[in-house]
Amino acid sequence: MNAVWAEEAGSADHPLVVVIHGSMDRSAGMLKLSRRLDMDHRVLRYDRRGYGRSFPHDGPFTMDAQVGDLVGLLAGRRAVLVGHSYGGDIALATADRHPDLIAGVAVYETPLSWEPWWPGKTAGSVAVAASGKPQEAAELFMRRLIGDRRWDELPESTRETRRAEGVAMVEELADLRRHQPWFAERVTMPVVTSYGSRGAPHHQDGMRYAASLLGCPFVELPDCRHDAPLSHPDLFRTRVIDPLLRRVGSPWGSEISAD
Repeated sequence: MNAVWAEEAGSADHPLVVVIHGSMDRSAGMLKLSRRLDMDHRVLRYDRRGYGRSFPHDGPFTMDAQVGDLVGLLAGRRAVLVGHSYGGDIALATADRHPDLIAGVAVYETPLSWEPWWPGKTAGSVAVAASGKPQEAAELFMRRLIGDRRWDELPESTRETRRAEGVAMVEELADLRRHQPWFAERVTMPVVTSYGSRGAPHHQDGMRYAASLLGCPFVELPDCRHDAPLSHPDLFRTRVIDPLLRRVGSPWGSEISAD
């Protein structure tokens, strides 16, 4: 199976917003945010290759492949992209490579793991170090992300599913460390970076640094951790997405000519 599962909600006449999930997640993690947007936007969410309903997948799990999946789903439509964690790198890489398709980008706690100063003890770094055992790497990543207690309380079938997604996680994060996916000078549309006040220091530093490179604003969301699109969808829309949409201007949803 190599298809990428996707779902759209909201009127086809409304401008398109795409929400992109991070590593070891799936589109369900962006569902609450999607529902805050689909009353006045067309919202596309999808399970990235190797996760959720897009599992199993033969790969590759490179950034080139991730961008190709997203461009295929856009099908010539111009969109605003909202990326969580690794999904933010996909959003910025697509904006870099296909600026005609992208009207604006919002990213939240997106890793900059190719940078030499990025710490080597993050959950993603530890997972890549365990790349020879992707199922163990996936469990270790999830334990770091949600805590031992929540992991142990999951049904065994769920834990097995998440372990099986370790191949996608390890390969995409290893590729991210090796290859810088986007270059700020080529991202010319409105962008906003964001992080939670309770997020990890390296994510906060990374989003401020990315904002300085991109020449864009950054937003700190109060009392939020790494899962803010899920835990605080209303705050995320009003503080991160709505200001970006005002900068982008509407409508932005014209199709791009194939000529």
